[in-house]
Amino acid sequence: MGKLNTSVALAATLMASLAGSLAHAQGAKPAMEKCYGVAKAGHNDCKAGAGTTCAGTSKADYQTNAWKLVPAGTCVHIKTPKGHGLLTSS
Repeated sequence: MGKLNTSVALAATLMASLAGSLAHAQGAKPAMEKCYGVAKAGHNDCKAGAGTTCAGTSKADYQTNAWKLVPAGTCVHIKTPKGHGLLTSS
């Protein structure tokens, strides 16, 4: 009977540990990257070059010096009327 209780306790501990790990993974934020040239005017996430300060200050759609945070790995696949998203300012 002692082996059974030990096995049950071990299984319960393992399941609790896995449940805690899963909850932590689900609460983690996805990796993001700055993507230049994809924001509409006034909808950038931060600095958009000379004459601007931060979020919402871009003056033109798809400004190549204004960035928006997007899920990591998606930037260069975003298509706009002026081309694809860029990982660096131009």
